[in-house]
Amino acid sequence: MNWEMYVRLSAMTFLQFAIWGAWSPVLAARLFGPLKMTGKQVGWVYGTMYLGCIVSPLACGVLTDRWVATQWFLVAAHALGGLLLLIAARRTTFCGLFVTMLLYALTYGPTITLTTALTFRHKGDMPFFAIQVWGGVAWVLVGWLLTAWRRRRGTGEGNDCLVLAGLLAVAMAVYSVFLPDTPPKAQDPLTHALSLLKDPNFVLFLAVSFVVASQLQFYFLGTASYLGDLGVESKNVPAVMSIAQAAQFITTLLVAIFEAAVLGALGFKWAIALGAAAWLAMYGVFALTRPRWLIICAQALHGIAYQFFIGVAFIYIAHIASKEVLGSATGLYSMVLYGFGLFAGTQFTGVVMDRLKVEGKFRWRAVFLVPCALLLACAIALGAFFRTPAYKPASGQKQPPAGAEASKGEEAK
Repeated sequence: MNWEMYVRLSAMTFLQFAIWGAWSPVLAARLFGPLKMTGKQVGWVYGTMYLGCIVSPLACGVLTDRWVATQWFLVAAHALGGLLLLIAARRTTFCGLFVTMLLYALTYGPTITLTTALTFRHKGDMPFFAIQVWGGVAWVLVGWLLTAWRRRRGTGEGNDCLVLAGLLAVAMAVYSVFLPDTPPKAQDPLTHALSLLKDPNFVLFLAVSFVVASQLQFYFLGTASYLGDLGVESKNVPAVMSIAQAAQFITTLLVAIFEAAVLGALGFKWAIALGAAAWLAMYGVFALTRPRWLIICAQALHGIAYQFFIGVAFIYIAHIASKEVLGSATGLYSMVLYGFGLFAGTQFTGVVMDRLKVEGKFRWRAVFLVPCALLLACAIALGAFFRTPAYKPASGQKQPPAGAEASKGEEAK
């Protein structure tokens, strides 16, 4: 293993997800609380990230695959993004915050896929999860840091999460100067990326990803308020929600160590289906509404699901797309997942939460049964109809047991 490259890519992943993790889990509490926004308004504010992911990842993926070195694009995008986050921290009206966060989303959206594409371009025989694990570490540590700050200084108006995210974005912009040179390679990346749509299995995968992503907003928009209604103090919510990232870290670490064995045995199909099933189980526990300790522990299922569904998905895409067009291919997936799926989810979740609110209180059991039904349908669709190529470990990784993939019925016909 090239340890120098491993450290460089791991630090990039850490900063990339620390930015998002600083504000996304807890900003809803500020919007519902001090700013007194409705569920629909909160949905629109969170939806800005996903509007940005609809517009920018595929276009910027093509840009970096053909004309601009990836590392320099990351420098500019994160520098501008950091400035916009600091401005957003001072916005107290719906219109002002919405516009600022929308502009920010246009800068951050493409960086999610481009850091992933850069990782696959330079990781060599390093397991992808061994690098991705630092994204989970970032979410845990940034949640603890915000909790420690709030215990010392108080919760205040809750805009400290945006200030922290802005400072981390500036740090990421500076660090991106030192990332490995990643010049463009492809001549017609968009055409090659869109050719993946000829595969019906990939189309099914994108459709399921859209539905699954739309249901994740019940976690992002609802959990902080739900925990508050269960009696968890506001200052402790970031630390409680970091349980998900702690579980994501452990899951990623284990899969990083045993990537060839796990994916060789499960295959892409069952690994991705396991992710959908874990989210289904989490919402099922949430719908019980008691006991509180079980609901808090169920946060771990989110971290497990995230890595098996989304983390494995990027490896799957790297298996079916060439490295030359990986930025465009991951941009296409991110447009569906982080863009259309999560944006539709913000609107859907906001409407559901508003309709299931009685006398200022959410009917949490009814709220969480909605994603349970849709995720059950997604898990069944993956298990019944999804077909994938066999997993092939990177050079230097231990091969999975012979026939393991075939025993699961995963190899493409």
